[in-house]
Amino acid sequence: MRHEIPTEGRIPLLDITIPIHWDNHAILMFGIWFVLVPAAVMLLRFGKVPPATYGIPRGTSKWAWPELCWTLHKRTLYTAVVLAVAGAGFAMLLSGGFSGSLHAWFGLGTIFLGVMQAVSAWFRGSHGGRKDPAADPEDRATWGGDHFDMRPQRWWFEAYHKTAGYFTLVLALGAVATGLSQYWMPGIAIALGLIVAGSLVLAVVLQGRGHHHDTYMSVYGSHPDHPFNKRRFGRMLDERGQKP
Repeated sequence: MRHEIPTEGRIPLLDITIPIHWDNHAILMFGIWFVLVPAAVMLLRFGKVPPATYGIPRGTSKWAWPELCWTLHKRTLYTAVVLAVAGAGFAMLLSGGFSGSLHAWFGLGTIFLGVMQAVSAWFRGSHGGRKDPAADPEDRATWGGDHFDMRPQRWWFEAYHKTAGYFTLVLALGAVATGLSQYWMPGIAIALGLIVAGSLVLAVVLQGRGHHHDTYMSVYGSHPDHPFNKRRFGRMLDERGQKP
């Protein structure tokens, strides 16, 4: 079913009709989902520091590099979600609501999963660890936290957040592809191909050069007595038929 693309729209509150420049909408959404979001994902995946014995030093500012990749990741994604919701909302306002086109469904799915990414971050749990401001660095009994102890809340947060993030980008790709089928913009089509190919090459190179570090070890360190390290190392030894 082919949907007609309106060339002008009415703003109810102002009671005015204005021309719709769909190229602006396309550039905004493309910039959000294929520039901002991939940059935030790549930054966190490959920007984490190599594990030290006790991880990131206590008192490190969130704007200093060991913490900076998480700060930029979170703030960039929150910004992306807000811009995407505003861009989609304004487009629906001007075009008279949800069109029901394939592009609209892909776009709605992308926005929904994007919002859920932001919501899921509220349930990541407490941090804990030696560097936690509430902990005594010399008393391991005070280091407890959802992340440090890798409790179920944190485990399932990571399982959802990481997996759903990639599904969001898949839906975004569908939204761009179906959008281009309705409103062809060769510049965006070329940029999309270059970004996808460039991201693949960059990810392979960074992975191959050893820039992908385990999140838990990067944050809390490689000490074998840390709860999650102990569970993983013990499981590895068990699988090899050795006593922990």
